[in-house]
Amino acid sequence: MPYHSEPHQFVAWLRAVAPYIHAFRGKTLVIGFAGELVTRGRLNALVQDLSLLHAMGMRLVLVYGSRPQIDEQMSLRGATSRYHAGLRITDSVALECAKEAAGETRLDIEAAFSQGLPNTPMAHAAVRVVSGNFVTARPVGIVDGVDFEHTGVVRKVDVQAIRLALNSGALVLLPPLGFSPTGEAFNLGMEDLACATAIALDADKLIFVSESGGIVDEEGAQLTEITEGTARSILAAGYLPRDAADYLRYALKACDGGVARAHIVPVDMDGSVLLELFLHDGVGSMVVEETLEALREATLDDVGGILSIIRPLEDDGTLVKRDRALMEREIANFTVIEHDGVIFGCAALYAFPEDGIGELACLAVNPQVQGQGDGERLLQRIEQRARAAGLKRLFVLTTRTAHWFQKRGFVVGSVDDLPRARKNLYNWQRKSQVLFKALG
Repeated sequence: MPYHSEPHQFVAWLRAVAPYIHAFRGKTLVIGFAGELVTRGRLNALVQDLSLLHAMGMRLVLVYGSRPQIDEQMSLRGATSRYHAGLRITDSVALECAKEAAGETRLDIEAAFSQGLPNTPMAHAAVRVVSGNFVTARPVGIVDGVDFEHTGVVRKVDVQAIRLALNSGALVLLPPLGFSPTGEAFNLGMEDLACATAIALDADKLIFVSESGGIVDEEGAQLTEITEGTARSILAAGYLPRDAADYLRYALKACDGGVARAHIVPVDMDGSVLLELFLHDGVGSMVVEETLEALREATLDDVGGILSIIRPLEDDGTLVKRDRALMEREIANFTVIEHDGVIFGCAALYAFPEDGIGELACLAVNPQVQGQGDGERLLQRIEQRARAAGLKRLFVLTTRTAHWFQKRGFVVGSVDDLPRARKNLYNWQRKSQVLFKALG
């Protein structure tokens, strides 16, 4: 249904993605895609999505492959492509084909970023693309008795030059070619180049747009979040197809090298990069050093995120209004749950130690992820904090969620059971129910 016919849907969507836009602004993303994306006619859609990310303030480095384009050039010349262990053997003919293919694909990409037709996603985009000899390479050499000739691996990435281009507001485009100090050219694998670039730049994210799709477990179910340990186990199990295993191997290598997140998203899904970034669970597979979801005590940096969660509940009367200054003074009372750096829930504990009791307040979860257990985890953390503080009971004041709390062990009490200091602040106009829970 068009958003103009359902304005509330558009508003809800925009509010849902806003935390991600704030979180990713100014972040460095390296996006790698194989030449198959171009042959499948997906280039314009990807370019439009990347232009949108660029407009949102993300710093983008785009790395492309050209395997099918090289194979086509080889076929036109009557030459046969040769591979060993999935890696091209680049003889002198193949090297010339690699240069032609890389140049042709680069021009196609630059042309796509130059579109500016009215009433299209690229209207007024004005994305400037910078490319050049940013990569120093060395030969793969002889492996398993096979001479890979002009096939290379990344030796060094010119981080200073790339950052200079990014700081000027340009998108950086890296072809799958590297050069030696003696002027030799080497054919590079896109995955190796993207991984090495992400590590060198200390990128926030590496995203592979993969023709193999996301990573699955041995039963074929897609894995949305993969820790480094799990990734190693999957690779050791050996059940993945070669292409998927290669993507996972380089994603793992990137995380080992300090990249915060490495994503593998499907090439055949329209908007997969946007969906991966702006949906809570994404549409692909993400390799992380540790689980993305963090349950922790809040800091002053979290005030904005907490306010964005509780404002709608304050507006509809579910929660009592809190201004920013009050929130900043009381931030030490709060616990938050975050996913990939975005706050999705919060709760607060106010202790009355002389009475051995604490108040659970401001428990709120983003509607986008309700029903996934975040409220339960926040409640458990508040109970842990209360026990650690020597408190024997918790109480909560609620106007609309009494049933939820009762299912989790709270029982109805009365205002007279509240600590004296809290009883004096009770809002008789709200007529909140008072519920208590003993802490075992």
